[in-house]
This record gives sequence, C-alpha cells and structure tokens, in this order.
Amino acid sequence: MPQCEHCGNQYDKTLEITYDGTTHTFDCFECAIAQIAPECAKCGVKIIGHGMEASGQFFCCRNCAETAGVRGLQDRV
Repeated sequence: MPQCEHCGNQYDKTLEITYDGTTHTFDCFECAIAQIAPECAKCGVKIIGHGMEASGQFFCCRNCAETAGVRGLQDRV
C-alpha cells in the first residue's frame, strides 16, 4: 500500500503530485500543502492559491509584496 511521504500514513487512495520535475506521494491535500506549497516571503503563510512571484520570491498577496519592497504587482481577482 502506498505511503504518504509527509506523515508516513499508509493509504490506498494516495495522491501523486509532480512538482518541479519530482513526483511526490501524499495521503491528502493537507500533507501536500504542508510539504510542497511555497511560503510567502513576507508573512510565511503557505500559498495554496495563485499567489504572486517577483525576483524568485513568492508572496500571498500584493500587500505582502509591497511591504517587502516589490512594486507593480496586481492581485488576480
């Protein structure tokens, strides 16, 4: 039975997610988010939506980007 690489749970309905060229196995989205979702460079929240990227940094929203000194990004509404 497949095993979640984040929590170690063995589960017959695991998810396989390919991210950055590597395939990962998880038992739920919660474990996938905890392990591979990027974190906001300003506030540290896990980004599970579109987020924003500037100069190789990820941000959860325009406000965090601006307070980190990044200008010109627009939230996707």
